[in-house]
Amino acid sequence: MVTRKVLVTGIGGNVGQGILRNIKHTQYPITIIGTDISKMSAGNHLVDVFYEVPFSYEEKYIDTIVEIVLKEKVDLIIPSTDYEMFYLSIHQNSFSCKIASSGPLPAKIYLDKYLTAQYHKEKGIPFVESCLPSLYKGQYDNAIAKPRKGRGSRGLIKYLKSAEGLSDEEYLVQRLCEGVEITTAVYVSYKTGNFHGLITMERSLENGATTFCKVIKEYDCEMEKIAFEMIKFSNLKGAFNIQSIVTKDGKIFPFEINCRISGTNSIRSHFGFTDVKYTLDELLYDQLPETVNILTGTAYRYLADIIYPAGISSGNNMDNFILF
Repeated sequence: MVTRKVLVTGIGGNVGQGILRNIKHTQYPITIIGTDISKMSAGNHLVDVFYEVPFSYEEKYIDTIVEIVLKEKVDLIIPSTDYEMFYLSIHQNSFSCKIASSGPLPAKIYLDKYLTAQYHKEKGIPFVESCLPSLYKGQYDNAIAKPRKGRGSRGLIKYLKSAEGLSDEEYLVQRLCEGVEITTAVYVSYKTGNFHGLITMERSLENGATTFCKVIKEYDCEMEKIAFEMIKFSNLKGAFNIQSIVTKDGKIFPFEINCRISGTNSIRSHFGFTDVKYTLDELLYDQLPETVNILTGTAYRYLADIIYPAGISSGNNMDNFILF
């Protein structure tokens, strides 16, 4: 195989770090360029070249990424955050390389939870009841307020009594469904546009990140129906993620969509769903992804330390480090 260059954004987050570990696990001849808004993160030791970049919504972000792509002769960009997915998608014509993205419209819809709710309602796709704060008059038995474009679990207001003081531009209100939280990763072939497969896991979170999960298959048929509707109307490509609640009576309520490779990618690749590898196979090597064969199992996440005995100089995997 010819050596290729892949740029992974947001390597300071668990999504980006999972993508990096999965790329390395393929053992493909890939040079990895990593970017982040911080000079140092837990992802630096996994990349061959590192660049500090502005926030994606800042004016210089796109020009900075374009410059890196040209300098490093990048073949593929894999965004790991919703904001970067959005801004890279709407500026995709500025780049000489491929971007692992469904395109501007899905990226816009699924960046904003309120736009997601409205779009799903319009198309008849299941989604938890949602409204703007100004329209909330206590119509939900239990309610939760969320930032429309929030990341992780930050800014949540559970068991909301009143939406007074919450801005329509920043927040939305959802019916708070109680039950088991599941996360479903879906992959659609970039080459054929066909549904390739999915995996669903029950999970527990801390600070917005998965700490425990186990593969479950009893909801696959229903989740596949939802995924097919989303694909039909939104022309989704590549990897995306559906977060849902399963109530005591077995009803499934999706409540958030991530239009990108999601945070459990490092876990699910060991259970037969290798969406990072699918992405590399299609967009780097022009070959169809391998068949999905889901295995059962359970996974936990734990803390680890990266020690730099001589300090940090290059900010990439050339620095001497110890994993403990």
